[in-house]
Amino acid sequence: QVRLVESGGGLVQPGGSLRLSCEASGSSASISYMAWFRRVSGEQRELVASIIASDITHYADAVKGRFTISRDAAKNTVALQMNSLKPEDTAVYYCYLPLGGVSYWGKGTLVTVSS
Repeated sequence: QVRLVESGGGLVQPGGSLRLSCEASGSSASISYMAWFRRVSGEQRELVASIIASDITHYADAVKGRFTISRDAAKNTVALQMNSLKPEDTAVYYCYLPLGGVSYWGKGTLVTVSS
């Protein structure tokens, strides 16, 4: 049973930084793609950033230049470094892993950007 556990959310002031982390467990299969999504209250979940292998990255336009996604393949973890946070970044952030034709999601971690 694949399990994704996120950590690192919280309350931060505008302009501040947070680092989210996600650990995947329960599978010995090779992982090539992981991503972070977010859902603002009342809206659909949207892709924030993705990473293939350890160095092919993609970012939503809204976070380019501010967020950085990274992976530690040996530990099956993916991180999202979020800098220059804005109130509109407030959302629940989800870790995502497609594996063997199945989509796995973490339970989410709340990020609140407010003064």
